[in-house]
Amino acid sequence: MFGISFSELLLVGLVALLVLGPERLPGAARTAGLWVGRLKRSFNAIKQEVEREIGADEIRRQLHNEHILSLEQEARKIFTPTQQEATPVKPVKPVEPVTEQTIHAPTAAEPAPVVAAVEPAPVAAAPIEPVTPAAAPVAPAPQDPTLPPRAS
Repeated sequence: MFGISFSELLLVGLVALLVLGPERLPGAARTAGLWVGRLKRSFNAIKQEVEREIGADEIRRQLHNEHILSLEQEARKIFTPTQQEATPVKPVKPVEPVTEQTIHAPTAAEPAPVVAAVEPAPVAAAPIEPVTPAAAPVAPAPQDPTLPPRAS
């Protein structure tokens, strides 16, 4: 337990026998045993109390974590339906520009078709903005007990 070997215990017993004598040695051993028992009981009581406190702290921590998780789930429930109701805007596909355009169809009497070069018109893509529902500010009830009293 404390790193004391049997030979060391035997030496301590012999010294106690020589110092106390054979008449007082049994009474002293009994008293020492009572004190050792009291110390063990008090250490065990302290140990159990500390373990109980640690367990209580763990339970408090778990309750706090569960409370945070429930608040997070409520927030998800509140914000998730608004995201599902919003219809996503599909991006507009730009049309490929035409670089050459035939002005008229050739006939047998005309030579070759006249082809004019046309510059592509710039295609401006409209920026895509997320659709969010407009949230109207909610005024607190005049008799709301959770709010501090208003200054008049």
